[in-house]
Parts: sequence; structure tokens; C-alpha cells
Amino acid sequence: MTTAIDGPVVELEIGGMTCASCAARVEKKLNRMEGVTATVNYATERAQVTLAEGSGVATADLIATVEKTGYTAAAPRPPAPEPADADATGAGHGPEAADAPLAALRQRLLVSLALSVPVVLMAMVPVLQFTNWQWLSLTLTAPVVAYGAWPFHRAAWTNLRHGAATMDTLISLGTLAAFGWSLWALFFGTAGMPGMTHPFELTIARTDGAGNIYLEAAAGVTTFILAGRYFEARAKRKAGAALRALLELGAKDVAVLRGGTEVRIPVDGLRVGDRFVVRPGEKIATDGRVAEGSSAVDASMLTGESVPVEVAAGDTVTGATVNAGGRLVVEATRIGADTQLARMARLVEDAQNGKAAAQRLADRISAVFVPVVIVLALATLGLWLGTGHGAVAAFTAAVAVLIIACPCALGLATPTALMVGTGRGAQLGILLKGPEVLETTRTVDTVVLDKTGTVTTGAMTLTGVHLADGVDRARALRLAGALEHSSEHPVARAVATAAQEAEPAGALPVPEDFANIPGLGVRGSVEGHAVLVGRERLLTDRGQPLPPALAAARDAAERAGHTAVAVGWDGAARAVLVVSDAVKPTSAEAVRRLRALGLTPVLLTGDNRAVAESVAAEVGIDEVIAEVLPEDKVAVVARLQAEGRAVAMVGDGVNDAAALARADLGLAMGTGTDAAIEAGDLTLVRGDLRAAADAIRLARATLGTIRANLFWAFGYNVAALPLAAAGLLNPMIAGAAMAFSSVFVVGNSLRLRRFRALS
Repeated sequence: MTTAIDGPVVELEIGGMTCASCAARVEKKLNRMEGVTATVNYATERAQVTLAEGSGVATADLIATVEKTGYTAAAPRPPAPEPADADATGAGHGPEAADAPLAALRQRLLVSLALSVPVVLMAMVPVLQFTNWQWLSLTLTAPVVAYGAWPFHRAAWTNLRHGAATMDTLISLGTLAAFGWSLWALFFGTAGMPGMTHPFELTIARTDGAGNIYLEAAAGVTTFILAGRYFEARAKRKAGAALRALLELGAKDVAVLRGGTEVRIPVDGLRVGDRFVVRPGEKIATDGRVAEGSSAVDASMLTGESVPVEVAAGDTVTGATVNAGGRLVVEATRIGADTQLARMARLVEDAQNGKAAAQRLADRISAVFVPVVIVLALATLGLWLGTGHGAVAAFTAAVAVLIIACPCALGLATPTALMVGTGRGAQLGILLKGPEVLETTRTVDTVVLDKTGTVTTGAMTLTGVHLADGVDRARALRLAGALEHSSEHPVARAVATAAQEAEPAGALPVPEDFANIPGLGVRGSVEGHAVLVGRERLLTDRGQPLPPALAAARDAAERAGHTAVAVGWDGAARAVLVVSDAVKPTSAEAVRRLRALGLTPVLLTGDNRAVAESVAAEVGIDEVIAEVLPEDKVAVVARLQAEGRAVAMVGDGVNDAAALARADLGLAMGTGTDAAIEAGDLTLVRGDLRAAADAIRLARATLGTIRANLFWAFGYNVAALPLAAAGLLNPMIAGAAMAFSSVFVVGNSLRLRRFRALS
């Protein structure tokens, strides 16, 4: 246990919490510490603690505070992978079972279920009530109350010693009261007499209580609540499966080059600068840069993008992606916690640990709910007795109030939806930084799109070929590309790349007498032809003016803000090649989807207005803000907000980071810079703008699920408490209904696993 002062944020795993009230209690105790701001999440069983500068609080102090509250705390362990031999119920087998607490809970549930079913059947079906059946019921119920309900009794006692009451207090009180009453009736009343019968009724009848037993309530409630908790625990495992799967994507070992020889070592042994070999079909061990070779890389498990990406020397690759083609030698640039995979996992975990505004309200209600319910149960008991009803009727109504009131569903409403939603987002390449993002997605009405790298590819691309009469397109590209291949200029690279793609073998001829003419272009001899490629002036100075059709094509390209490259050979101008930052093929569809979500798209760029308006017209954007300096982008966002708009910003560059942070909702393209990703609220791992619409859809769906969960959880308690107090629900039915409410909330959240991206 450390005694040094920790950094500004500390995470703790909290053990022993059984309901939302436990989480609220731990959170309250931690927040009473000087310089500590804590959030405790019941579903993830974690506390996220922010320490004020100079607070002097150490991790050991935090753990001690939690332990004094009656729970355990420890630094978090990395999530373990799903065991290969886990069965369908989620429990593993043998000593290597991934979740021993879940297996123990399952065993407790099965034992309780086997003993409770005969008890409930005998109480409900009079024909099964043979002579002395009540004593068999007592024999079967005693282990259920003692063993099955032991976690509730233990937690209730722990909380009582610390002067607190939780949901477990209600459950323990209810089951012990029902069992204790039955013992009194059997040993001191008339219920133990041979031939006693006990008709099953949903309503309460007046009686003196000496002949009635409630063993079926004690056994049934315990089993129903155990079942609810077991299914909650399973759901939490399923909800967290995306994070575990994300962490398991990485390679386990790697072939590192040491002195020219391959040495296979664990991935943990990699260091920045190491070169390692990736053969076809192998996972890339960590983020890096291709040093040798070329291949296609399958990044679908990380980005959701199904088409492999071609990489060659100098290109960056991401750890956990799969080499689908040739042999690669990669130089490691990031390792361990700095890799994109680790950052993704951290973002997902942080989002799951957070709380939405609605959940904070639910937590405050849960914290005061238990004492209120105990008072209400006592008031119900007193009211029934005071109005002349029998002790059994009064007692049954009071126990039903205790049991029906457990607001476990409130504690699960937000965390389970967040866990499933963020986990599903991670699978689709959409990372939510925190639950507060969900509230924002509901209100945004304007989406500002950075042009370069977001709407467009961010790289110069050949977008048009205009030819003189009788000129073959393939020939023009071959001759121009051969010359441009020898130049490093971005425009030249765009032409050379297009020419290579057009060649059947991908190889261009090698030019002779190559010369670079500064500011104008290049010249040389290709396959016996004297070729010129560059500005129009390069050709006209050598007596090769553009014919009218090519001159018109050049003018149209320049009006649109594109670059026109003239090509001539054998003494005549024969082609005009148009190069521009090409619009991504999916951008127009993405804009349509954003509009369908009720958002008004705005194109924001530092390029000239002609280029911006051309791109905007191509993708269907009406509002254009062009010629903006990088440092002024944040001012544009602020101006739109001052007009009363709720602004979402999508960007990928360093110069977008401030605007992403200033926007109500920042969406960072994961193919962009680290600064932009850190500043955004949502990260789109793919470079596809359609993912922005999917991200907003997912965030809104998650928020809608949270609201539906809270509505049903609140509505259930509001509707059920008066019924229980009025004696219209017996304790067993109340227990079943309470357990069902939690299972319903969890099941509703798991529906988010079916969310599908439209892209």
C-alpha cells in the first residue's frame, strides 16, 4: 500500500457493495475528506477520486476511509479475459474461473431455488398440504434464510455497526421478520397443529395471526432477490465484455530484430525504437511506423472498417491490427499505455466509471430512501394495528413495504446503460469520454465540419484528366506519371500515384535526362518522348500553348480552387491533369445523415472560398465559413454559440483542438492528431465522417435507454409502495416484483448491444 501522495486522479476497486445505497454511502464518506471529490459507481464497483492540488491525501488514506465505512478497497487490476471454458451462464470451471464471486452467487441461488420451490408450492396449492406439511416447510426454509440470505444479513449487520441502512437492511429485516413470525406461530401459536391448512391469497384477510406462517415469503423473497442479483452480475460481465475484448485484441508476443536476428519476446519487452517483424496473418504488436515492406492491414476489429488499408515504408500502423498481406518490418513508436488500443480502453473505462446528471439525482434519492422506507413500514404496521386489523394483516403489509421498496433498479438504471452503450461504441470504433456527453448530444443543433482531413482526404489526389483530341488517357498518365515519380512535390506525388494505379503491373518507365525546373515543373525523356509536366507557362515558353478545350478545363479547375497541371510531349500540349484535396467518398452520405438527425452542417476551413464552396456543393452543405486562420476557429465556434446554437465540432488537426474543446460537443477523428483526440468528447476511430452520425445516434440511444430505465424504476416504486402499504401485495409477490424491476432495467440496457452502425 503506497504512502506517497498520488496524482490528481486515483481509481479504486470497491468490494462488498450490494446496492446503490452502498455506493452512495461510500461516495459520501470519501467526499467528506479534505480535498477529495469522489464518484462511486455501483455497476462497475469502482471509485474515481480526484484529489485537489496539495491535498496531501494518499491512496492509503482513501482505502482506510472506505474500510472504515464497512467495505474493501484496492487499486484496480487490469480486466481479465473471458475464460475459454466459461459455460453459458458466465461461470467458469475449476481454479481458473474468471469470476469466483459470480460462481458462488450462482451456487447460493441454485441451493435456495431447490429448497424454495417445494415451500412455495405447498403454501400456494392446498392439495399439497399434507399432515404436518408446515414442519417440512420450516426444515426447507431454514437453510434458505440462513445460507441463501446470508449475504444480506451480513451486509445489514456491517451497515448497522456503522450506523447506516441500505437495501440489504430492508431485505434482511423483511425475510427475518417473516421467518421469525412463522417460528412464533409454529411453536407458540396454532400453526404447528397437525392438519393446519394455509390457503394462498393475494389480498389480506383479518385474522389473529396465530395460525398463519410466512415461510414461503421468507424463502421466495430470498430466492427472487438472489436471482435478480445473479442476473445483474451476469449483465455487468456482459456489459464489460467489450472492454475485456478490446484489451485482448493485442498480440501476446513479438519477433524483435536484435543484431539482424529475430528474437521472439513477450510484447511487454518491446521498447520505443525497436524493430519487429510482422508476417502475413500476424497481429501488429504495437503502434509503429513501417520501416520495410508493404502490405494490406486489416483494422476492422479496431475501427469497424471492413476494407484493409494499404501500407508501405513510412506509413503508420496501429497495434492489434492484422497484417493481411506481405512481410513487414515495423519500428515501434508507442508502447504500453501510450498505444491507441490502451487509450481506447482507458476512454471506455473512464466513460463507464462516470455518472450522468440523471444518475446523480437517482443516487441522492437512493441515499435517503432506506430510512424513509423503514419509517413507512413502521407507520404501515402502526396504522393497520391502530385501525383494528389483525396483527397478521399489519405485519404482512409492513414486510411487503420493506421488500417492494428496494430501489436497486435506480442504482442500475444509468450504469448498465452506460456500460453497454460505451462497450458497443468501442466495438464500432466510437469512444465516448464520459456520460455528460450523452446530455449534450440531445441538445446540439449545429455541426461544424473541418474540411481538410474530415470532409476531404487531407492529401492531394488526381481528380480529373482532360485530353486533347485523339490522345489516349492511359498514355498521358503513363508519361506524366513517369516524370512526376521522380519529384517529391505533393502535386507530383498525386499524379505519380494515379499513374501507378492505372498501370496493369503498377510499374512506371524510368525517365532519362530528368530535370526539375524550379517554380514551373519538370522535363525529361520517357520511352523516346520529350515530356513536359507543370504549369502552363512551362509549355508556352517552349511553344506548346494549350488548345482552347484544355485552356477552358484549366480555367474551370482554378475557379474551383483546384490545381491544374499541363502535360505536353513531342512538341504539343496534350492534357490537363486536375489535382485537389479530394472529398472522401462517404462525406456526402454523412452530411445527409447528420441532417436527418436534425443538425445543420457548417463547413469551416482556412482554404480560399472557391475551394470551400466547391467542396460544400459536392457534399450538400449550404453554410460555408472559409479563409479562417487556425487560431480563429475557436472564435467561430464561440460566435455560433452566441447566436444561440448548440454546436458540435468535428475535426482532426492540432489547429482543431481548441475549437473541439470550446464546442458543446467535440467529435475528434481518430485518424487525426493526439491533441484533437484529447480535446474531443467523442473519438471516431475511423476516418469516415459517417461515424459522426453513428456516434450521435448511439449517444442519443444510450441517453434514451437511461431515461427509460429511470422512468420505470421510479414509476415502479411510486406505484408499488401504496399497494404494499394497503395490503394488496403479499411479501413473496413483492419480492418477485422487486427482483423483476432490476432484471427489466438490465435487460433494457442490454438492448443497446443490438445497435448497428448505418455506415
